[in-house]
Amino acid sequence: MKKIVAVAALAAMTMLGTVAAGGEGGQQQEVSRAQYHILMSQCRYADTPSARAQCRSEVEQKYFIGARNPSLDCRTYSSVTVCGELTLSPRQRACVKDSVESGLTYRRAEVECYAFQ
Repeated sequence: MKKIVAVAALAAMTMLGTVAAGGEGGQQQEVSRAQYHILMSQCRYADTPSARAQCRSEVEQKYFIGARNPSLDCRTYSSVTVCGELTLSPRQRACVKDSVESGLTYRRAEVECYAFQ
């Protein structure tokens, strides 16, 4: 019984540490207020209400407002600006695949399918 409790406690501590650390490499990334706004705003394009809530939660965990982060991957296509890695739904991934096969660049297809599918 003690082993089960110890394993459960260790698992809980590991999960809490992961959530608390956020970001890549266990640290939050500093971004400007404008970059943070873009990151939060792009969550409206997530496919479902739960995906939108998860997106906002991930932004809060991974980023904090400070100085502009020049290494944050931001891009604009069709008047839609997004930053960072996008979490695409299966439908959005299929759209990207079809768009790339039709000649669109991957980065453009990713943004347009994320925003418009």
